[in-house]
This record gives sequence, C-alpha cells and structure tokens, in this order.
Amino acid sequence: MLTLIRSIIFFVLLVITTTIFAIPMFTIGYLMPYRQRCQFANAWGRVNLWLLNVICGLKYQITGWDNLLHREAIVLSKHQSAWETIALRGLLPPEQAWVLKRELLWIPLFGWALAAAEAIGIDRSSGRAAMRQVISKGIERLKQGRLVIIFPEGTRVAPGTRKRYGMGGAMLAEKSGYPIVPIAHNAGVFWRRRGVRKYPGTIQVVIGPAIEADGKSAAELNAQVEEWIESTVAALPQTAD
Repeated sequence: MLTLIRSIIFFVLLVITTTIFAIPMFTIGYLMPYRQRCQFANAWGRVNLWLLNVICGLKYQITGWDNLLHREAIVLSKHQSAWETIALRGLLPPEQAWVLKRELLWIPLFGWALAAAEAIGIDRSSGRAAMRQVISKGIERLKQGRLVIIFPEGTRVAPGTRKRYGMGGAMLAEKSGYPIVPIAHNAGVFWRRRGVRKYPGTIQVVIGPAIEADGKSAAELNAQVEEWIESTVAALPQTAD
C-alpha cells in the first residue's frame, strides 16, 4: 500500500513539473537558442529522476558512459516503461532529436513542448513515407550535431518478452554513415509498462560500444543491435531489489 501511495504522489508531481516546464517551453522557448531549449528539457528529466529517488526510492546506475563519446550518433534504446523517456531526456547530452509517433505532438502542453524541442514526429501508418522521413530528418539532425534517439521496438515491452525491432534506426545508420549507440536497461522491472506502482530499487542502465555503420547493411546493423540489447537485458536483474 505504501508503494502505491508513493507512486500516486510521484505521478501528481510529474504532472505538475511537466506543466511547469512545458508552458515556457512552447511559449517563449522558440525565442531561445536551441541548445538552451534542450538544457531546459533536460532539467525536467533530472528533476523527475530526483523525485523518483526521494519519493519512490527508485534509483539508477549507469555503466558505459565512455561509449557516448560520439557527439552525433543514433541512440537505439530498449523500451520497457515510461522511465527511460524521462531518464534519457535528462541524462544524455542535451541536443537530442527523438523519433516518435506524431500523435504525441498533439497532446496539450507535453506534446507542444516536444515540438519545441524539434522532435521528429512520424505517421506510423504511412509505411515507406515514414521511413523516408526518419532518414531525411534524421540525417538533418545528425548534421546539426544532435543525438537521434529511437526506440526500435516502437512500444513498451514487458521484461522477459521480445518484440521485433523496427528498421528505422538501422536504415538511418546505413544511409547516413553515423554510428549506433545501443542502450539496455531493466526499468520495466521497477516501473511496469501498464502499472501505477514504482517499486524501490536500482535500475541498471548499460550504454554499449558504438556500432559503426560502414560496410554494413541495415539488416546486419539491426540484427547486431538487437542481439546486443537483448542479451545485455537478459543478464540484468529481473526482480526488484
């Protein structure tokens, strides 16, 4: 019961902090240099990570920071919960371009703030057109010195289960020549994809070595990323502390 109460308190505060950060982001944010907008968005992520620790006892531990030496790269991350959308925004270098379904950009306040951060909103139902958009916009963002962040599974997947990895990130790497940095974690053990409770413990995050795109097909890159992420996730704790 205490875990549930703490989780509800955190959720209320998450709504409040999102509102506080989103309003200036989409109103006066466009008047700010892009990097400052990104730093403001990172502050939102860090505040909520701190609240998770203080209220829910949910911490994190990251290994492999040195593997993010590439300033411009395609980050492909495991997607198990809402935690990583907060954590990656808050912890990774600030200039980020997220690839996400365009419907998220229509959500009042939160979606408008995403638009101000220049996320790449795609129409998943458009098939090849969506892929072309990921490639064209992704290359544009990479050339601007940003990280392009993609969840290749496309949706949250419960711990212990797998979903086919989409080809968007691998195709972007093949066409652009930029490296892929894979990220594995076990956030879904503590913050379940459809659960309210946030269980205390320490989320393990592993940033993998950059996977160079030169000489590899998109299919080869995708298979390499999936194998590394899934095998790394399988080796992480699968129960809360």
